[in-house]
Amino acid sequence: MSTQVIILAAGMGTRLARPLPKPLTELRDGRSIMKQQMDNLSLAFGEKFRAMIVVGFKLESIIERFPEATFVYNELYDQTNTSKSLLKALRASNDGGALWLNGDVVFDPEVLRRALGLVESDQSFVVVNTSRVSDEEVKYTLSEDGYIDQLSKKVENGLGEAVGINYVSSSDKQALINRLAEVDDQDYFERGIEVGIESDGLRFRALDISDLYAVEVDFAEDLERANEHFKS
Repeated sequence: MSTQVIILAAGMGTRLARPLPKPLTELRDGRSIMKQQMDNLSLAFGEKFRAMIVVGFKLESIIERFPEATFVYNELYDQTNTSKSLLKALRASNDGGALWLNGDVVFDPEVLRRALGLVESDQSFVVVNTSRVSDEEVKYTLSEDGYIDQLSKKVENGLGEAVGINYVSSSDKQALINRLAEVDDQDYFERGIEVGIESDGLRFRALDISDLYAVEVDFAEDLERANEHFKS
């Protein structure tokens, strides 16, 4: 069975100030961020994955470069946040769980290989990094039984940061869809997860990849940090 993969790439990426969608930003090794993601997916899943990309801003530039994918259009890309992009993709997905990535994450190929066991067992998870806890990032805490408890930028005393790579199981997906539909247009998708945990008892594990690199590229300095891993 193929793994369903969603890449969120509808945003305008204004903080990075590039003319093209942020996922098409070129890395030092000559690949775009999204090409690096697609290569990593191929390394982890071989041909057993189907990529669905949520597009919006300058969508043609992404569609032209990745014709092998399917596409979902967020026509309100300039008015909504990732909660609504993910909502559109999950509603368009087939039965079964779904792995999703923020379209601006540069990461070690080993991250997905480490996640394979949880994907195969259909266990919801959030990939996390405990080596950094920045005020500007989405942070998390754990419940007594070891599952994600709080998940937002407002979390105090967070154990680490969410990386931007996540999986929702087949049994949790409909509840997450319902909660994403309820949250505010400007909410990140993490708010949908958090409300689902509170209201529906969703159980997301924290997958720690602190020993591996993963950089969400929002600013020029993030791009520099990501490129440190591609030195010739």
